[in-house]
Amino acid sequence: MTQQEMSIAGRRIADDEPPFIIAELSANHLGDIKRALEAIDVAADCGANAVKFQTYTPDTLTINVDNEYFRINGGLWDGRTLYDLYSEAFTPYEWHEELFSHARKRSIIPLSTPFDETAVELLESLGTPAYKIASFEIVDLPLIASVARRGKPMIISTGMANLAEIQAAVATARQNGASDVALLHCTSAYPAPFSEARLRTIPHLAEAFQVVGGLSDHTPGTATAVASVVLGARVIEKHFTLLRADGGPDSAFSLEPDELKRLVSDCRSAWEALGSVSYDLSGSERGNEIFRRSLFVVQPVKAGQPITETNVRSIRPGYGIPPKHLPSVIGRKAARDLERGEPLQWEDLA
Repeated sequence: MTQQEMSIAGRRIADDEPPFIIAELSANHLGDIKRALEAIDVAADCGANAVKFQTYTPDTLTINVDNEYFRINGGLWDGRTLYDLYSEAFTPYEWHEELFSHARKRSIIPLSTPFDETAVELLESLGTPAYKIASFEIVDLPLIASVARRGKPMIISTGMANLAEIQAAVATARQNGASDVALLHCTSAYPAPFSEARLRTIPHLAEAFQVVGGLSDHTPGTATAVASVVLGARVIEKHFTLLRADGGPDSAFSLEPDELKRLVSDCRSAWEALGSVSYDLSGSERGNEIFRRSLFVVQPVKAGQPITETNVRSIRPGYGIPPKHLPSVIGRKAARDLERGEPLQWEDLA
């Protein structure tokens, strides 16, 4: 297996395989485990390869303080404290076993993003097949090292990180035993504008770090994710929800079920359409050569009369002499009587 391939729970991720689609539930369970279980069903029914959660508590991610350092200014969560936001958004640790079990029953791979050592230990106890590192945690090298020591594949989002920070994260993961690494290009804005998606970064990431490249997408809709496949994204992560109108911290930049289904279908179709470099006739083209132009008799020509631009033309269909030979045909004489509507053949010329 090359460094630009990886495998998660037996699913090979490589250029010659359809993109690996991760449906990110995040906070869209709205604090209801029944909704979380229903969301797993939706992700499976839509054809996603994996469903992803986030494993933290408000106290493992921040502290309960309301001052200028912990208050969010601008964006979807303007005015809220970090502790308040994470108290609404977190997935309780006690849910995880049931969520992972239900995902496996539905034949969809359960994944999660850990944010501290307690989360890593929980996910390891559940037999997680891989780990995801969030963009905001790419600078937490001790966390990356702890995850890497489990010896499993790692998917790292690169939002806000510069090349040096990405290099440090990848080196830390590899030096501590990560079996494989994928890097997801990401614009850490919620939602992210199309003009800042910068998808051409994806192939550069993959080549520069010799990893599987992908996209963690926060732009509206599905267009950006589909376009990324053409540029080499082999892992696509996208937030989804049962219904945006139900609200929640992540709803504004999440797909509804019909959109998620279209994302999966269109990303795989885009990958299939890439194919390989070829100028040979494709299977679906075979038989259509007859609709090309060729030389046909368009006015009767008696044997011995000359071929002219009046009695022979280049028209469809393609049963006659190829059009490129018209200049050398003009002036030749008919070897027999030719009727209007006959394809001109070389043996018809004297």
